[in-house]
Amino acid sequence: MMYLDTHVVAWLFAGRPDLLPIPVRRHIERDDLVVSPMVVLELQYLFETKRTTEPAHVVIRALQTAIALRICDLPFHRVAETAVEQSWTRDPFDRIITSHAALRRAPLASKDATIRANYTRVVWD
Repeated sequence: MMYLDTHVVAWLFAGRPDLLPIPVRRHIERDDLVVSPMVVLELQYLFETKRTTEPAHVVIRALQTAIALRICDLPFHRVAETAVEQSWTRDPFDRIITSHAALRRAPLASKDATIRANYTRVVWD
């Protein structure tokens, strides 16, 4: 199982897996792919602020079909408890997304430098 950060989901939806490093592409080919529900919220936020062209439900449904993407179903209270400990960032999206992966001790595909510096299971380069 590998969690995907928001920008990875956006690139996959845009048909741009070539923007992903080879280690991430290898995981995508062999692992179950999961996103935090916070990724869905961030995608919608990006749409509403005109930084993307499709609403979150369109992106998620397309990737559920194309790559069997799943939305994580961990209880939110457990994720929030873990997020409280993620004091290395003030970004609520990053805290929740990372906490979902951390609770499962799963890799997280993320190019975010702050996440990469603080979450030991990041897959990028």
